[in-house]
Amino acid sequence: MAHPLIWPSKYFFYAIGNTSAVSVTIDLPPEEPARILLLGCGDPRNVLYTVFTEPLNAERLLDFTCCDIDPAILARNVLLFTLIADGAPDAETWNIFFHFKLDAKSHALLIEQCTKLVDLAETPEKWRESSYGNTLKMCTDYTLAEIKRHWELYLAMRDLPAERRNAINQEFVAIWRNNTNNRYCSTAWRSLGPVMVEGMVILDDSLQHYWKTGTTFRDGKNIAAATILNPTFVYSLAGEGCSVHYATDPLTPFHLAPIFAGAKPNPTTLEVIKGVKSQFSSWCSAYRKTLSSSFTPIIRSFLGEATAVCHAIRVFANSGALNPGIPVAQWKTQLIQFNKWEYVDSPAPAPTDFNVIHTSNLEDHIGLLNVLIPASPLLSPTPSSVLYTESLLCVGNDATKEFIEHLHGDITIMGLILGVCPVDYLSGFTSRSNTHELMSMQTSTKGTAKGKKSKDKSKSETIEGGISQFQQLVTWKAPTSCDPIASQLPVPRPSYDPFQMSTFLYDMYQSLYATESAMNFWDQNQANPLRALQTSNITTHYTREAFVLLLKIIKDRLQPTDDEWRTTVEGFNERLLSTWSKMNMETMHYQDMCGHLVRYGLYRAQCFEPRARKMGPFAAWPTIPDLIRIVLVIPRSGLWVLEGEDPDEIGTPPLQCDITGVNCSNLFTSVHAAFGRAISFGTPANPQVRFEEDLKGWKGKSPLVVSFTAPSYLLTELEPYQNLTVNFAVRNTPAACLVLVKKLGLQLRIFSAKLMDSSLVHILPEPPLPARRRNPGPPSPHPQPVSTLTQIGEAGRSVIQLNEDCEEVSTLGIRISLTDEKSVQLFSSEGSKVVPELEQISACVIRVKLGERTQDLAYPFPVMGSQHRLRLARKSRYIEVLVPPSRAFALEGMKLNPYPVIRNGSTMSPWSIHRVSISKMPAVNLSAKGLAQWLNPHVGSMMSKREKSMRKKHKHDALMYVKDTIHSIMVGASGIQNGPPRRLFSLSDEKTNNSDTVIFINDFRFDLASHTVVCDGYVLPLTKAFLMSVETPFAKLVTQGNLATIPVFDGEMQSWKQLLPSLVERCRTSWTHGPNCEYLSQGRIPLTEEMEENPLCSCGIGKDVEGMQKVDLWKPFAPYVTRIAISPLFAVSYLETVGGSHEPRKCSVCRGKGKPSLKACSGCKKVRYCSTECQKKDWKSHKPKCKP
Repeated sequence: MAHPLIWPSKYFFYAIGNTSAVSVTIDLPPEEPARILLLGCGDPRNVLYTVFTEPLNAERLLDFTCCDIDPAILARNVLLFTLIADGAPDAETWNIFFHFKLDAKSHALLIEQCTKLVDLAETPEKWRESSYGNTLKMCTDYTLAEIKRHWELYLAMRDLPAERRNAINQEFVAIWRNNTNNRYCSTAWRSLGPVMVEGMVILDDSLQHYWKTGTTFRDGKNIAAATILNPTFVYSLAGEGCSVHYATDPLTPFHLAPIFAGAKPNPTTLEVIKGVKSQFSSWCSAYRKTLSSSFTPIIRSFLGEATAVCHAIRVFANSGALNPGIPVAQWKTQLIQFNKWEYVDSPAPAPTDFNVIHTSNLEDHIGLLNVLIPASPLLSPTPSSVLYTESLLCVGNDATKEFIEHLHGDITIMGLILGVCPVDYLSGFTSRSNTHELMSMQTSTKGTAKGKKSKDKSKSETIEGGISQFQQLVTWKAPTSCDPIASQLPVPRPSYDPFQMSTFLYDMYQSLYATESAMNFWDQNQANPLRALQTSNITTHYTREAFVLLLKIIKDRLQPTDDEWRTTVEGFNERLLSTWSKMNMETMHYQDMCGHLVRYGLYRAQCFEPRARKMGPFAAWPTIPDLIRIVLVIPRSGLWVLEGEDPDEIGTPPLQCDITGVNCSNLFTSVHAAFGRAISFGTPANPQVRFEEDLKGWKGKSPLVVSFTAPSYLLTELEPYQNLTVNFAVRNTPAACLVLVKKLGLQLRIFSAKLMDSSLVHILPEPPLPARRRNPGPPSPHPQPVSTLTQIGEAGRSVIQLNEDCEEVSTLGIRISLTDEKSVQLFSSEGSKVVPELEQISACVIRVKLGERTQDLAYPFPVMGSQHRLRLARKSRYIEVLVPPSRAFALEGMKLNPYPVIRNGSTMSPWSIHRVSISKMPAVNLSAKGLAQWLNPHVGSMMSKREKSMRKKHKHDALMYVKDTIHSIMVGASGIQNGPPRRLFSLSDEKTNNSDTVIFINDFRFDLASHTVVCDGYVLPLTKAFLMSVETPFAKLVTQGNLATIPVFDGEMQSWKQLLPSLVERCRTSWTHGPNCEYLSQGRIPLTEEMEENPLCSCGIGKDVEGMQKVDLWKPFAPYVTRIAISPLFAVSYLETVGGSHEPRKCSVCRGKGKPSLKACSGCKKVRYCSTECQKKDWKSHKPKCKP
């Protein structure tokens, strides 16, 4: 378990989504079949909205694997899909899914549907053969059984005694009263997007009304008729009762901007409800229609904790093991076992790799790394594959920068390690807006600064214990996928310097676990100690197993040699041991980490010698493995201290086990727990335990059984085994200490048992993990295909070189070993002084020229070719090209083309700008009152402070110029500045007054899921030949068409030539690129960046041009235009300090922060030390490298 076991005194049931729906295919080409993994899927809003936004007559398969830890979520989702499929009335379907109080008609439909579904779910085979089996599939038999159990609970609730139903009802009433008393505000404000300010009061009133009545009805008759408690809100992972989150709001999953920005200002609550119901009906209708198409969506339900599901899928993909031995979740002993038909025998088996992975806001609950590490290996290796992470909670002082902190390492290094990188980190902009989030954060910050307490506890100050909200959605792709050339190549994965990697890993380790010691915790949180104290339970995300899993992904992806890997881990281990102290708590966690290193086959530390002896618990064992599993049985009475306390006071502290003697104590944080009986069987030589789970769980009376792995030598080699106890305790976070020390004592111990007490402690051999069936490995590091230039020699893998402080990537180097005879003769002949010429031809590719010979080097990350260094070894016959990595605001890299269109076979898709389905996007009412109030600040929020300063000082920046021009187009087309809307624009070179691009704006539309707007338009590239052919109508267009000329500045026209193909591709739905496409034949996108030349292929010319027919002056040009979708390009709120100061933060020897400050070596000025003692210690190894 990569995340600690948590005491679940509180559980919130998110029956309805807490963010507005998104389409999860916005980064895929429209032709590419979508294999989608939804982790922590929640309600089906994203599935329905994705289906809704698919183009009409779409001809691709949507295959969703929907994973959630709560069977009630999946039971409700499948119930909804079957109601839609059966054509149930939308009104009753809405009531069943969104109301927790039902009228008799809706309740009767619910009972009828559940009765049918329970019968069909009798066996997996019967479900598969039912009318739903082809589209609603079950990944495991356990998933179907648990979904069926919940449907049975829904049916049985009507037979509960009246007093029991009344008690449950009072739990819902209590939440309503609590919401009213605390003046909680609706989280649906986030669904307003750019019109956030317009609808806050109405939404707050709607939330209170919803919780008061249990419905969205506004008339007394319907409210009075809704008297039956909806059982789908009553049963969840927490059992029976009301566990529904207090901020649950049926408006939140929908898109409210067009409702509040309509012709009528200030819509009533009834009009808002009517609007969202209309959206719901449209989604249902779209899904229902697909069921009769040739490309029916497949929706697979998978019950399990997200990381467990990811690990299980990967084990199955690698080994073929249908039962990988992984529990479905904490507090359960059921193991994940894949349905053999769905994953093996079916003609179309369930996918085990995905081109879309959406992780909801799991990051808030388990930590960003615990999302990326298990999920990223499941991405398929296609250029369009994409992973989304999202956070909603903010626990620090600056919400915009928490994303970087959550990575615990430099983004470039992490991108090279994980194989995925944030798109906006490389491009420097995003087409998705979070302006409304920034406004909310700034408003609450100002209020707090003035000593005012915000009334809006759900979105501004504190939701619970010092937590605020700020949505940060990040799109991750392979770093080479941004490069039109490198994305088509099998780019070898990089290698690294083992010493540098060990130092980086040590620093990362310290970052992950620094606050485990009280001194470090308070030292790092001096700015806001109260908030840090309040949130210390929920920010404890990583066990030692999590770090070991990071090491495993490094080894699996980068595939170092055995010597390199051993040097890496030993170097890390030596640093760790050299800094042991009581202050950093590492002495108590070390055995836990070493055990997991062995478990995953990564490293066997010296502490495993000597092996455990045949004595005590191992006396009868024929062989003693390195690892054992310890099972501790905790009588229910042992939990009374925590079970009997107020959940609001106890909170959700992390838990751990330890093995403690007189002279030693070792902690273990990867603990699994479940309620039931541990039944010992087997023999003393082969002990085994069978577990019988108590399905009543927390509401039963069975003991709690916890287990963890530990090195076997701990039981015999450190001190007499008779002295050892096995303990279950709360981790000593500051929040836990504050509340629980007085109840549990300083050790926060919940229960203890003697190691040799066989009634409470079972010691078992730990079986090995499933072996790999196949190892796809990295792409071959041998010379690249003949489609690239490899005329000089054989290129090796790139080498990651970190800076002196091992905190950032300094260079990426590739060595060419000369094999071509002419190249060898030219380069290595006696007296030769020939120096290779270098040219960067794309973000990741450097072209090397040696005489008449040329070779292309593909790097695993965008690079800055102008900053290259060469190492020339004429005798050894190699050329080494070292280049620093690029990122946003840096030279070259994606600055060569920030808006690439990337091929994936015969399909194409924009890389840094998401796709849109224009036909499904509502038009912005440009005559609505108050339009300028929200649209002006929205389109004016594209630039960062840095860009605004550059603009003010007239400094050159192509992206800033493009943003300025987009702003001009949008304010002109909407008419919010300087008169009525203008729909015709010409881009004119400011120096020459030459114009070769005309843009027609047909409509202004909401891009709802991305909280922004889009200009639906057409582009007409002008060439001399074309102008001669349309001279008369073009002259008429210029003189009578109300043409607005926008000046473009130095280098901007080139940027527009690069941007236009992306603007075309993002809205392409009804046409495809044919075999004669110029992009394919010429091998480049755009076709040109020169003035008076067309950058676009001809495939989209004259397609979808109905909008051009509406204006007489435009009609003659309809056959020549290509449809585009222009939207704002926003600054990235977490990026402005990403580059940060390049001043080192740690001593080169001890990795400390200075005493009191770091000082540079007086010789080279590169290495920093905290003290003269550390400098003297390092001098022997540093002296040969100490050069100015």
